[in-house]
Amino acid sequence: MNDESVLKLSTELSQVGERFYSKNWCLATSSNFSVVLKPEPFELLITVSGRHKGRLGPHDFMIVDQHGKGISADSPQPSAETALHLWASQVQNAGAILHTHSPAATVLSEKTKEDHLKFSGYEMLKAFQSIKTHDSTIEVPIFENTQDISGLAKEIEERFQQNPHFPPCFILKKHGLYAWGETIPDAERHIECIEFLLECRLLEQR
Repeated sequence: MNDESVLKLSTELSQVGERFYSKNWCLATSSNFSVVLKPEPFELLITVSGRHKGRLGPHDFMIVDQHGKGISADSPQPSAETALHLWASQVQNAGAILHTHSPAATVLSEKTKEDHLKFSGYEMLKAFQSIKTHDSTIEVPIFENTQDISGLAKEIEERFQQNPHFPPCFILKKHGLYAWGETIPDAERHIECIEFLLECRLLEQR
């Protein structure tokens, strides 16, 4: 992929960061975003660690290989959660992966005693292409937060294999939401859908 195409995709992700920041979904240096540049040899454009997601620029992204290593000798540090992006892109065939740290996801994932959040009967569920009616139910899986990201990726993979009905998203407890899709707009639509449902649930519990 040429430099112009990479710049275009980094600009798209920067604009996503601005929109998410304006909604309080990715304040300060929280969150990370990525998009697959090419499947073979695999290359992933991902946010550099520690960058403000509401003020991203072209130099706040880097390209990693299938192992999460920067392809340039002078590559900066990628996101600490790169392994989760690699799992979604390589196992779930995601083209783009977005991660938010909203208050709703943080609070609800802490308060629930279940290992998932269930949503039924919402018109917003049709944001997922596989859902054609509001009379549907999804379960968004929740995982314990940990610094062992490679181990977490394996745990997520095992649970998704056991539950093929899961939507393309999951929540890390007291941390935030991951969602993915074929394109950046698809992933953004899925994030918006789940964040809306999380906010509704939070309002219901007040």
